[in-house]
Amino acid sequence: MLNILVNDYNSELKNKELKNRFINIQLKLKEQELKYLKSQIHPHFLFNTLNTIYGFALKQSQETPEIILKLSGLLDYILYHVNKPHVLLSDEINHIKNYCDLEKIRFRNKLDIQISETYFNSQTYIPPMLLLPFIENAFKHGKSLNGKLIISISIKTDKEQLYFSCKNSINKNTTTSKEGIGLENLKNRLNMLYGIDYTLKTNSNTDFYIATLKIPITHD
Repeated sequence: MLNILVNDYNSELKNKELKNRFINIQLKLKEQELKYLKSQIHPHFLFNTLNTIYGFALKQSQETPEIILKLSGLLDYILYHVNKPHVLLSDEINHIKNYCDLEKIRFRNKLDIQISETYFNSQTYIPPMLLLPFIENAFKHGKSLNGKLIISISIKTDKEQLYFSCKNSINKNTTTSKEGIGLENLKNRLNMLYGIDYTLKTNSNTDFYIATLKIPITHD
């Protein structure tokens, strides 16, 4: 009887130890993910936006307050909303639109960008800042085609999946080698979040680079 009690006690200790190890691993993964998220906005984007604000301020443009407000909203989202495990897809899309609106101001008539959205359920949740790296890459590595940088973003959901695509213009001399590190970081995060339960594909031709992503989603 005593041996049984001792064995049960030892088993319980081992289970607690395993549970604590698992919790510690989860916490480390979460810290790694948050660190990755908060480094997502490239410094060149903030630098360019601040330069744009400075230029508009010098001209006393009426657009200056709007630019500052959009940048403030973007930074607020980055600093505070990334702490949440999931956010509304609509909030994530608004965040993307703020980002694109700031780039529109900088590019002016040299940018042609389209965003399409189709919801199965408005109460759809995804991890924060999961889609923005694709849009950042489109602006960072995209090249003008017939005088304009062309970007097309599509976000669709059905009952179980989110389908995302981002297409940007390039040229014959454009290579995707510069995107290797960013894409690898994104894959690491997707692996952390979904294991093998997602699909990420990239392809290009002489005029366009296209990235597509399919992930499972949750509804309220």
